[in-house]
Amino acid sequence: MTTRDDLTHIRNDYARARLGPEDCLPDPVAQFSRWLDEAITAKVNEPTAMNVATVENGRPSARMVLLKGIEQGAFVFYTNYESRKGQQIEANPCVALTLFWPELERQVRVEGQATRVAPATSDAYFASRPYQSRVGAWASEQSRPLDSTATLVARAARFAAQYVTGVPRPPHWGGYAVLPERMEFWQGRPSRLHDRVLYLRDANGHWVRERLYP
Repeated sequence: MTTRDDLTHIRNDYARARLGPEDCLPDPVAQFSRWLDEAITAKVNEPTAMNVATVENGRPSARMVLLKGIEQGAFVFYTNYESRKGQQIEANPCVALTLFWPELERQVRVEGQATRVAPATSDAYFASRPYQSRVGAWASEQSRPLDSTATLVARAARFAAQYVTGVPRPPHWGGYAVLPERMEFWQGRPSRLHDRVLYLRDANGHWVRERLYP
């Protein structure tokens, strides 16, 4: 059994690469795309897994989703708009995203505003999903209490019978696009002297890079 004291000894020393402002592209979304391509090429586990943090009544709430696109400089993911995260975003569109690729000793943080993507964009992505996933979007009342798994299975069966061939996108399901206002790239380094590069916009709206203390 692992004890709390054992946890203090779990650590890795990072030394794969270095990172400085001079190593980064002028645009942070382009830099992110470069790193994402490298993560995919390296076959890291779940390269698009992304933590989405929202706020409700001043309290943070976070969960993992999958990044499904970068469109017009914004990070896109999909969800049930009536879910807890969806309701929180509708009330307060300020969100934070985090992607971590431990195999590459890298992390990316994004802070910005989330807005719904165009219905046609949500339609196109929904149509690309596997049939069972499309049925599941109808069956799941995401984040609401569920009395039993049998109830969920029965709902899925009912919607599968209703939509035997074509499954339309539920009106309560679609995408959010997060337009970054702040982005940070983190590269692990030995002795916890990690490299951090922050992107912020200047008074003219141009991205400016600077190094941060670890």
